[in-house]
Amino acid sequence: MTTEAATSVSTGKHPLLEMRDVGKHFGGVTALDHIQLTIGHGEVVALVGDNGAGKSTLSKVIAGVLQPDDGELLVNGTAHRITGPSHARSLGIEVVYQDLALAPNLDITTNLFLGREIVRRGLLGWLNGRRMRSEAKEHLAALDVNVPSLSTPVERLSGGQRQAIAISRATYGGHRLIVMDEPTAALGVRETAKVEELIMRLAQRGISVLLVSHNMAQVKRITDRVLVLRRGRLVAERRTADVTAEDLVSLITGAREGD
Repeated sequence: MTTEAATSVSTGKHPLLEMRDVGKHFGGVTALDHIQLTIGHGEVVALVGDNGAGKSTLSKVIAGVLQPDDGELLVNGTAHRITGPSHARSLGIEVVYQDLALAPNLDITTNLFLGREIVRRGLLGWLNGRRMRSEAKEHLAALDVNVPSLSTPVERLSGGQRQAIAISRATYGGHRLIVMDEPTAALGVRETAKVEELIMRLAQRGISVLLVSHNMAQVKRITDRVLVLRRGRLVAERRTADVTAEDLVSLITGAREGD
């Protein structure tokens, strides 16, 4: 269990997300064991752990890809059984996976609106390209995301620019919690820095981020709190400012136990 009471920087009455005794089992294997955590509004929280610790399972439960067998999940203080990714999106939760789920041959605007296209009124439902381009330009400018022409195919963008487009798509439409799975794993130093700056700008806008990462230096740079998973259990929770990267590695491996 956690080593200290979960704290929220929520600007409202309730945390943005709360898990109470959440468990997930696959046959005789316990993937998540009585998970209790909170994520506040505008908070960047790291989720760390070794391979097989349960990070992906926890992320998928939040995203609605998997449903928990035990416990409950609350969004803004209201309990929900999230039945799928579309349900999670309706609650303001979006996920950016490592593969980004972009369509490389399509342009930036089309990628931003994949699955949520704006159509003109009428029987035929023609796409409203002008409005989508206008909203795409406005949204990217608000996030200070610099890209070439909106008509540029995504396959021509750099790795960092593609990640920025995936994150921008996740935040479009009022989403308040973005789960990011190793967002800079394949990026160089300069592009990693740009993505980290974007994450911090999201937090300044009140958007929360759950960052799944193996990069302890990155965790130290941009997160407010760290959750440590080991064998499906949340074994430690720390304010990032109170631990070193070496402390986190020790907690992950079990060389140091939570107290």
